[in-house]
Amino acid sequence: MLDPNSVSWQMHADPTMWIAGIASLYLQALHPKAVAGVVQNSNFQADPPGRLKRTADFVGLGVYGTDEEIARAAARVRATHRSLRGVVDGRTFRVDEPELLLWVHCSEVYCFETVLDRAGYGLSDRQKDLYYAEQRFAASLVGLHPDEVPGSRREMAGYFERTRPDLRRTADSDVIYDFLHGPPVRGPLRHGLPLYRVLVGHLAYSVLPGWALELHGRAPYAHADRWLRIMRRAALLVPGKIRRLAPPGHLRRAIEREGRQVTPSRTKLP
Repeated sequence: MLDPNSVSWQMHADPTMWIAGIASLYLQALHPKAVAGVVQNSNFQADPPGRLKRTADFVGLGVYGTDEEIARAAARVRATHRSLRGVVDGRTFRVDEPELLLWVHCSEVYCFETVLDRAGYGLSDRQKDLYYAEQRFAASLVGLHPDEVPGSRREMAGYFERTRPDLRRTADSDVIYDFLHGPPVRGPLRHGLPLYRVLVGHLAYSVLPGWALELHGRAPYAHADRWLRIMRRAALLVPGKIRRLAPPGHLRRAIEREGRQVTPSRTKLP
């Protein structure tokens, strides 16, 4: 469990994290091997809510779970990754190659920080650097060495500068783009798809960095940041106690376990 006084503890409770998380999936899809590993091994098309929940579950657990819970979940994830293979251009690769694990980690934390910043969360430059340093712990859970993971804004910018030549739009990235705009859900959930597509699916795409939008090749919303801030303000009108009832519920359980004094607040940012 991370320190309740950390940047991550306060920041990951913000409702904009859902938009940021989906944005990170669009960004991850631009790495040909990383996206091939997902498309060739995941059941995301058959179980869209389950796939998104499992991703959110692991991210939330890494901040708010107990040390024992985190250790068990990390062991499961590493074991699963060790067993998976993908094929790109006729060549087989392991899904747990450090290059791919690092790309997924950096895509996630970069989107978490930048999307919340654009939504008006309001971290100082020092707090942003603290956040990247804290999130090295999350990278260690999937098997990366913390010292090899960007731990500041400058280091993260350098990582993307080095990695961008390897990125491109592919048939697999188009699959992810279509999936994130309209997951093939069934039952009552299907009636909410048009609203989801407008308010979440394309908004999350629109807040990618400009170079990622160019690679994907689709037009973003104009004034995406303004709509993102409106969405955040609307979500914050829902009391925190009610927001924490939504799955996966790691923060709610952390507060029950540790006491109300660990309830996240921007006033507690270090």
